[in-house]
Amino acid sequence: MAFSREQLEELRIPDGTRARERTLSTDGDAIVGARSTIDLGLRAGDVLAGEGVEFGGDLEAEGDCRLDMWCEVAENVLVGGDAYVGERTHIEGELRVAGDLDIGDDVDVEEGFEANGWIVIRNPMPTMVFLFAYLKHLFVVGEEDTANTLLSRLAGGESAADTDAGNDGEDGGKADGGSDPLVVPGGASISDTAWRVSAPATIGDDCRLHGNVRAESIAVGEGNDVFGSLRARGDVTVGEGTTIHGDLTTKDGSVTLGPESRVLGDVSCTDLELGPGAEVDGTMRAGGEITMATGDRPDE
Repeated sequence: MAFSREQLEELRIPDGTRARERTLSTDGDAIVGARSTIDLGLRAGDVLAGEGVEFGGDLEAEGDCRLDMWCEVAENVLVGGDAYVGERTHIEGELRVAGDLDIGDDVDVEEGFEANGWIVIRNPMPTMVFLFAYLKHLFVVGEEDTANTLLSRLAGGESAADTDAGNDGEDGGKADGGSDPLVVPGGASISDTAWRVSAPATIGDDCRLHGNVRAESIAVGEGNDVFGSLRARGDVTVGEGTTIHGDLTTKDGSVTLGPESRVLGDVSCTDLELGPGAEVDGTMRAGGEITMATGDRPDE
């Protein structure tokens, strides 16, 4: 899986992500930047969270879980691999770890903790602080291959699914054979009513999300259902077969609606391009041009 420095600083929602029953679920791993708030539960492969991240529900990691200092978890933390918990982290429920547990000073777990492996109480290194500082240094000095190798290892590159894909050699998709990770940039706010980031946002294919999306620019893939509005300063693109259950607004950018996409609300932008079969149920307001592509349709 290849990453650039910029990709770590934007909201990236991978294919197949679901927001259901106040839980955000993804098939891959999750990387959450410092001082972000996820007012939902989170279920992922490996979970890496920076300093001061807040979770509003259960945190479930099928693999390893790394929480830096001052994190807050409103319910339980369930880890299928090893766990690394930074000092002064507060967990309102219980902490259960299938592997080893490395836990810092002044960690408050209200309902107790247990681990099947070793338990070490000390101050683990702030994983995300070190990780992002090191990665940014590698990108600055031009060592992008080294940075991508490190990210691939941390973001599921050694999972069982990756090993199987590597053995059969039949996966022609992602380089590591696994799912892309969910990336939440630092300072983001995510809830069942709104996704707010001061950065670009990219949503993959076949996702089902609840809440209004607010970002610098927004790119939505194919076959999605977004139950909320989209608002951006820059360009907004909506892929084929995606339905936006709300308004679509951009302050200074253009809007491109892919084939058979649908907006169940108003659209406001500079230039507007509608692909074949694209529909807007509300009012279309464009300061520039409105272009409609009819495509090739058989005469009947």
